Amino acid sequence: MRLLLVEDEKSLACALETILSDKGCLVDTVYDGKEALKAAREGGYDAIVLDLMLPKEDGFSVLKKIRKRGDFTPILILSAKSEVEDRIHGLDYGADDYLTKPFDPQELWARIRAMTRRQARLPDSILSAGNTVLNRSTHELSSKHGNYILSNKEYRMMELLMIHQARMVTLERFREVVWAGEDKVDSSVIWTYISYLRKKLKALDSNLTIVAIRNTGYSLEVGDDA
Repeated sequence: MRLLLVEDEKSLACALETILSDKGCLVDTVYDGKEALKAAREGGYDAIVLDLMLPKEDGFSVLKKIRKRGDFTPILILSAKSEVEDRIHGLDYGADDYLTKPFDPQELWARIRAMTRRQARLPDSILSAGNTVLNRSTHELSSKHGNYILSNKEYRMMELLMIHQARMVTLERFREVVWAGEDKVDSSVIWTYISYLRKKLKALDSNLTIVAIRNTGYSLEVGDDA
């Protein structure tokens, strides 16, 4: 699981990194609201743990902006603000859960697992981006110009790109999801499957483009209607 941790108290951030890393998570940590927005945009995270009292931009503002741009990554607010009004605001602005400080590390981990499980169970069998649709039940990629049944790896890659459209999916994230349990996969192998998907999108007259971010990952961009 890949997590974004947003916490300006560096001693607490370090402790949380250790706790979550020990659970097998890959943790990226930022210390202010501006960096949180940048990381969330570029990320491809399974969940975000967000403090409220942050420098440069407060957590409520960060939360609202993330949701406004169509990013529904599960977000857990972690805050010393324990008033009912603050909890209500957090949930109304789009947070999935709210945990007040001080907290038990085991409860934090349990809440993260619970909200990511809920996300995984969402009954959304159709993903769409631009003029292109991915059927998660049949692995069919289609547009009004035709369709393809994707291989398992092609499907998993396309699913990641469509879930995180307009945001970067890192090479490491592809390795975790598509080649889980396999030996270290070279980036050239990932590029080969990206090439397969690009050819299929072109054949479908899709208005989707898979953009490479050099040595880092790929993102799915929507252009004008084809």
